[in-house]
Amino acid sequence: MDDFSDMLSPDGTAMGLVVQNKKALFQYLAGRAAELTGCDADHIAERINERERLGSTGFGGGIAIPHGKIDGLSRVTGIFVRLGAPIDFRAIDDLPVDLVFLLLSPPGGGVDHLKALARVSRRLRDRAFVAKLRGAGSHDALYALFVSGESRHAA
Repeated sequence: MDDFSDMLSPDGTAMGLVVQNKKALFQYLAGRAAELTGCDADHIAERINERERLGSTGFGGGIAIPHGKIDGLSRVTGIFVRLGAPIDFRAIDDLPVDLVFLLLSPPGGGVDHLKALARVSRRLRDRAFVAKLRGAGSHDALYALFVSGESRHAA
């Protein structure tokens, strides 16, 4: 399916998280993903760190989309976090990151993984949408922004 609600649950959003660096962020994300999926947190952290070593998933404008393929995962799963304070991510524009969308996929889900990655990337390149994410007052509001995909026109 092509809906954010297929990969992101209300429990899969968080805001105000303060971490010192990318390593601490990935540990948090892996733990959160383990809670939501039942997969091993260490395995998740290892996979997203492996992908990050290939090149930063910080694509600019304070946004990063770390991602990986996780053994034992049954479907594409996302977690979105708005950090309480931006962190260095070695993003392509050298700006610190405060919006992070973790995307995890089953090992055999190549096409679904690429479609989900494109969907997330396209959404997070929408400046009006990103401004709404940065202004949201709760993690429920963050979730609502993602799943109300048709109402993303700038005011």
